[in-house]
Order: sequence, then structure tokens, then C-alpha cells
Amino acid sequence: MMNDSGGAAVGLRSEAARLRAIVVGSIGNLVEWYDFYVYSAFSLYFAEAFFPGDDPLAQMMSASGVFALGFFMRPVGAYIFGRIGDGRGRRKALMLSVLLMCLGSLIVALVPTYATIGAAAPAILLFARLLQGASLGGEYGSSATYLAEMAHPERRGFYSSFQYVTMIAGQLLALCVLLLLQNVLLDAHALRDWGWRIPFAFGALLAVVALVMRRDLVETDAFKASRAEKERGSLHALLAHKRETAIVVGLTLGGTIAFYVYTTYMQKFLKLSAGLSDAQTTWISAGSLLFALLLQPIYGVMSDRIGRRPMLIAFGLLGTILTTPLLTAIQNTRSAWAAFALICCAWLIVALYTSINAVVKAELFPAAIRVTGVALPYAATVSLFGGSAEYVALWFKARGHENWFYWYASAAIFVSLIVYATTPDTKKNSRIEQDENIV
Repeated sequence: MMNDSGGAAVGLRSEAARLRAIVVGSIGNLVEWYDFYVYSAFSLYFAEAFFPGDDPLAQMMSASGVFALGFFMRPVGAYIFGRIGDGRGRRKALMLSVLLMCLGSLIVALVPTYATIGAAAPAILLFARLLQGASLGGEYGSSATYLAEMAHPERRGFYSSFQYVTMIAGQLLALCVLLLLQNVLLDAHALRDWGWRIPFAFGALLAVVALVMRRDLVETDAFKASRAEKERGSLHALLAHKRETAIVVGLTLGGTIAFYVYTTYMQKFLKLSAGLSDAQTTWISAGSLLFALLLQPIYGVMSDRIGRRPMLIAFGLLGTILTTPLLTAIQNTRSAWAAFALICCAWLIVALYTSINAVVKAELFPAAIRVTGVALPYAATVSLFGGSAEYVALWFKARGHENWFYWYASAAIFVSLIVYATTPDTKKNSRIEQDENIV
């Protein structure tokens, strides 16, 4: 027997069925984030191929600008895939998002350099990044909703934490590929000449594998129950939840800047500001990401026991107070081990947000608008503040005021702290629970 979404019929209340669906959905999420972040991991090598010049900082700012512009497509993707996820099903949105990511990665792998086709090269690179940005905008809301709806109510924080486990694992995989190419397969000249194309081609292949795996995903009970709703995934329906939408924006503001500081920007920060070597920055980034990955499910379990709100408030307080001292200390150290330890300390704080922010958003909205509600305000906030974090940091650095960025990040986290302190605990007032009671 087949279910109405094309997957094999299974009992969705079976823990084994839940676990399988969560694993498959998470693996696809990992592939999506690998494909997106491999750009950041390898930008040190391909920046000069698309942005000619003699100033490495200017080249990195150009490459980071394209990275940031990719984020501005995320709200577009969030809206498109939100309509699909709320109107046609979570499974369909998850399949289409990974297909679009595959196309973007393949284009980057094949695009000629500036020396070959001139200004068309960075234009094509930007087009590919816009496709990937739209894909990721749809992936976040679809996967966050899917994981939260499939999870057992008493373990929703734990299972939903795998959203960021796979996000970080995607970045870690990109760095592992970089380490393999740097230290085993290629020299620096080959990497800058043509080797940087390998990880993008690999990512396109992984996306095809994820697409095949997602074909067998079962649809969630919450989506099936919401089909009776007349408006699913529309902006009009979202506007009926203005308070929840505003909470998502405030919830995300400080957390997204903190996340991108210690992921995509940190590799450049260690090289350009702390003065560490390419190999050292890659190893430190990989090691700290592994540490961050391990924290996510631990903190997810904590949220199932003590609630989401205390953890968000702890992130807001500690992030506001300690972000500037931590970044200043990392900038001033010349020891790779000291830098690693400081970044791990930062992750003990940031993971209080990353581990649970997806489930908090999902618990705010009813099923008929859940994918759009999770994705669209989040994507808009990430586009403005998360995607631009690296560029803003480099902009301050280029003007001789690098430490101003530290205060900017601290201020953003403080704004989010106000939201955390004034928002009820979604674990105790979960709309997913209400949907399941209706079912």
C-alpha cells in the first residue's frame, strides 16, 4: 500500500517510523548545507579566479558579497517553498529544494573563470548562489517543520536539534573535504587553479542521492489534518499571526549573527585577524564545528526537560556580556590551541540558541501556515543580519575599526534577549500539541 504522498504506508505513531523519517530528512538537510557552505570554505582559493586584483582583502570582500547576496534569495525561497510545503506537503517541498540546490552546485562546478569569459564569470557565480539561496530558504522551514511534526512530543527538542546537527555537519563535511584536498590530494597551486571545483561537483552528486532518499519520506499527520483549511501557506494567513511572526524575527536576530560569526566568518577571522595559517584555520574551524555538533542534541534534551525559554534567556545574557571579550581574545591570540579553546567556549553559549530555535519557531504556528511561518520571517532576518555578518565584519576591518563589529553582534543579541524574556515557553504552549490533539 502507498500513502497519499508517494511513500510507503507506515504507522506514523511508531517510534521506528518516526526515527527513520527524521534520519532521512536530516541527511537531506546535511547535503543542502554542505552545498551552500562549501562556497565559504573554498572562497580563499577561488576568489581570485572570479575577482581579479592584488588585494586579498578586497577579493575576500567581493566573494563575501556574493555569499551575502545569496542570502537575499532566502526569503523568496522561503515563500515559494512555504506555499508548497503548507499547500502540497512537507515531502514535496523537501524534494524540490534539494533538486534546486543540486543545480546551483553544478553550475559553480562548471562555470569558467574571469580570465576566460570576463565579467560574465562572477555574474554566473552570483546566479548559482541565488539559486542555492532560494533552495536553502525553502529547506530550513520545510525540514524544521518536518522534524518537529514527526518527533515524539516528549522528545521534540532532542529530535529537532538534528536540524542544526546536520547544518553544522554540512559545514564540517565541507571543511573535511578542504582538509583532504589541502593535505593529501592537491597542493595550493592546484587548489587555486582547478581543485576548488571538486567539492561543488561532489555536492551536486550528494544532492542527487538525497533527492532519491527523500522520495520515500512519509507525510506528517499534522499536514494531513490541515488540508481542510482554506488558506494554507499564504501571506494573508501569515499576517493573521503577526505576534508569532514578530517573535521569530526577534528570536533569530542575535542568534543568526552569532551562528555565522563562529561558522562562516571564523575561518577568515583566524587568518586575517589572528594571523594563523590556512591549515591552522581549517583545523580549528573543523574541530570547533565538531564540538558544536556534539552540543546540539545534549542541549535539545535539556530543553525537553527544563523548557525552551530558560535556555534562550541564558544565550541572550551570556552572548550579550561575553561576545566582545571572546572575539577580542581570539583576535589577540597567536596560539592555535588557545583560539580553538576560545571558540569552543563561545559555542557553549551559541548552542543554547542553535539547538532549539527551529523547534521554538515550529511550536509557534498552526499546521496550515507552519512551513511559511517558520521559514519566511526567519529567512528575511537571516538575509539582513546573518548573511551579511561576514561582509559587515570585513567592512569594519577594512576601515580600521574591527572591534566595532563585536559590539554590533553584542547589541543584536541583547535585542533578542528582550524577546526571549517576554515570550512564553513554547514547550508549554505548543501549537504542534494542539494539532495532534485535534488529530
